[in-house]
Amino acid sequence: MPTIPAPAVPDTPQWRRWAVVLPASVLLGWGLSLLGVPAAWIVGAILASGAVALSSGRELEVNRHVFNLGRGLIGVIAALPLLNSDVRTLSHFLLPGLAVSVWTLAICLAGGLALARTRREISTETGVLSLLAGGASMMPALAKDLGADYSYVALSQYLRLLAVSVSLPLLTHLFAPPGMGEHPSLAPTEIHWWAVVLLVAIVLIAPHVATFLRIPVAQVFGPMLATVGVGLLLPDPQVLIPPTGMQVFAFLCIGWMCGGALSVPALRRFAAQLPATVTFIVVLIGGCALSAWPLTAWLGISYFEAYLATTPGALETVLALASEGNAGPSVVAIQIVRLVCILLTAGLLPKFLQRIRG
Repeated sequence: MPTIPAPAVPDTPQWRRWAVVLPASVLLGWGLSLLGVPAAWIVGAILASGAVALSSGRELEVNRHVFNLGRGLIGVIAALPLLNSDVRTLSHFLLPGLAVSVWTLAICLAGGLALARTRREISTETGVLSLLAGGASMMPALAKDLGADYSYVALSQYLRLLAVSVSLPLLTHLFAPPGMGEHPSLAPTEIHWWAVVLLVAIVLIAPHVATFLRIPVAQVFGPMLATVGVGLLLPDPQVLIPPTGMQVFAFLCIGWMCGGALSVPALRRFAAQLPATVTFIVVLIGGCALSAWPLTAWLGISYFEAYLATTPGALETVLALASEGNAGPSVVAIQIVRLVCILLTAGLLPKFLQRIRG
């Protein structure tokens, strides 16, 4: 008996799918940000692009040039905490920050390697990047360059980010906040046209310079390093903080990349690996909370501050709670030191894994 072929799924033009994704991403991102959802614009873009990709049965590809602009801006945004921090403050907390970084990286690398070994469908690069704490918006972009499964990395990173962000306000209220202190503000200053031109130049030129210098993941690390370098030469480095519209565009690009790559097999694969992923996230959060105890004696700070300084990610939520609880500079300084270590580790991950395998 002849087989009757299944009806073909209509091939919706790319522009029509983007005509749905663009306004939906903006509306969802705006609504989620009003609700205080962590990484609202990225999550909104993931939901919009993922829904269109799944419903049409085809991945939604982001224009390469548009995505490179978004990744470059992500590199600039990642450098912002460094622009708002005093060098003396960072140097005073350098050793404690490095100690916390080593401990966190040990948990992340061990968990990522174990995840890859327990689930054959997860590569080593994917397992490690999915658990690296901090820089959640950068990890999917790095995963794409490093050949990892960036859809799984994105889902794992934002699951951890959600868990940390939800648990932080609940847990920190159990600790007594300090009576005084302050941390640098990440609020944007007045927008200058020349600063915007400078930002665009950094995003467009820095990746080429980084490629020439053989810096890993040049599209992200190039703008990040250039932003730090240029910021040190300016009397007011806060002028380099991108306008809100540019930041939203960068976050949307990352969300589109992650959501557009979603498919039914990818979601099934993530669901099958969810118990192991959640277990490692809980271990990571618990391990970071454990590392806060020696910091209280080392730096003479409260456990409230030490817990915020060591919590794995959700920097915006950490800074907001630190401000509310009048935490000292240890919180932002240690978080920045660890963020830099995490990003450097992610960039050098291929060489590191090659040595382990060799």
